[in-house]
Amino acid sequence: MSGSEHIRSWYAASAPAFPRQPALAGTQRADVCILGAGITGLSTAIELARAGLSVIVLEAKRVAWGASGRSGGQAIFGFGCDQAKITQAVGLADSKRLFDWSLEGLDLIKTRCAEFGIDCDWRDGHAHVPIKPRHITELKAWQRDLADNFGYPLQWWEREQLQAVMPNERYLGALFDPRSGHLHPLKYTQGLAKAALALGVRIFEDSPVTALERGPTPRFKTAHGEVACDFAVLAGNAYVHGIAPELDAKIMPVGTYIGATAPLGEALARDLIRNDMAVADVNWALDYFRLSADHRLLFGGRASYSTLPPPDLAGTLRRRMTRVFPRLAGIEMEYVWGGYVDISLSRAPHWGRLGQNIYYAQGFSGHGIAATGLAGRILAEAIRGQAGRLDAFARIPHRDFPGGRLLRTPLLVAAMAWFKLRDALF
Repeated sequence: MSGSEHIRSWYAASAPAFPRQPALAGTQRADVCILGAGITGLSTAIELARAGLSVIVLEAKRVAWGASGRSGGQAIFGFGCDQAKITQAVGLADSKRLFDWSLEGLDLIKTRCAEFGIDCDWRDGHAHVPIKPRHITELKAWQRDLADNFGYPLQWWEREQLQAVMPNERYLGALFDPRSGHLHPLKYTQGLAKAALALGVRIFEDSPVTALERGPTPRFKTAHGEVACDFAVLAGNAYVHGIAPELDAKIMPVGTYIGATAPLGEALARDLIRNDMAVADVNWALDYFRLSADHRLLFGGRASYSTLPPPDLAGTLRRRMTRVFPRLAGIEMEYVWGGYVDISLSRAPHWGRLGQNIYYAQGFSGHGIAATGLAGRILAEAIRGQAGRLDAFARIPHRDFPGGRLLRTPLLVAAMAWFKLRDALF
């Protein structure tokens, strides 16, 4: 397998082969050039191509090589931070608008699957689950805020109701949302790429961007070519640095990891999670899990803030899994993989523009399956002259990570160590 192929994962093993696209060579011209063939970049491309613009997408590796093709696959309302934090930053009126748009991001997944015939194993339902009494208090406060201020009702399940759906002694209840859900992220992103190609978008793989030349006609440069365009879009997130240094300081790459068991058989799998929902606990260092279409348990967690993968990753994930599902003791992880997501300091989305013709969306903070599609639509609107929604996101204030390039990772590791200790003790 070459360095530009997908990492070994259950997603890569279970998705259909995607035809390799050519590498960029020579000088090309487009109305819009997009860096990154993940959900953000492809969503932007689809919207712009439909509007009649010529679009080029540059991808350093393969389509969906980054988080879009290897994430936990959980599509959840809202953004990476609690909505209350956005309310505090921009006021309730704008916060309501942003929250409603996050629901549009969820609906957009289902719309695009239907319109483009994307079979990505979508399943309805997501639950946030408490482990400790303080988690119940936090979840119920969140439920009240969403119902009272945003008109979004969630279902509170007492422990007995949860156990009827997911027999389990670890969790004390659940905050359930029937509108959120989960999918196969690589299949979904490849489906978007096929749709973009059908609309006339040109995608160049194996074409890492080495520089962005700014000006009235921005130019993306690669080792073997360049693209001149009227508008540039930066959608590489955690896997891009140095192209726009002022954006780099606003995000940090965080490693997140997931494993897939061998097939459990339909009977056992359906008895673990009887309604096929996705689940995430509410610890700072959280566990999240769901069933696959072929009856595996996909179990994620163990984030790394040092950018170094944890030792004995398979063993760690297996131990965490059996703490949730003791009956899976002895079940091995057939696949274990990881990758980076980009987090902002506040965990709020960081979307906007640089100057008049360079647009970006980053800071999805592990909450990107639905929000990235929304970001693409909103970036495309702004490029076409309707910037009201992008301006609303751009009003969310963002600070640089403290410590600069040398110290920000050690400082974040120290802070995360405290939060993990808090998970364990309180």
